Amino acid sequence: MPRYEYRCRSCGDTFELSRPMAESADPAVCPEGHEDTVKLLSTVAVGGTASGSGSGSGPSAAAGGGGGCCGGGCCG
Repeated sequence: MPRYEYRCRSCGDTFELSRPMAESADPAVCPEGHEDTVKLLSTVAVGGTASGSGSGSGPSAAAGGGGGCCGGGCCG
């Protein structure tokens, strides 16, 4: 079951709740009983290393290849 992080606007407490995705937008009450809460945006960090074919030729993501462009009209 996913965990969602919330912050209470009344007391400033940050807390987590486990709830089904279908209930992710439902209001949450902080542990102190306040109802004025906001769901925080959670991010996921994924790390690792790139592994190549061993030939040593061609660009790689670690060497700056790809540029991070989505292919839209923003580049260029």
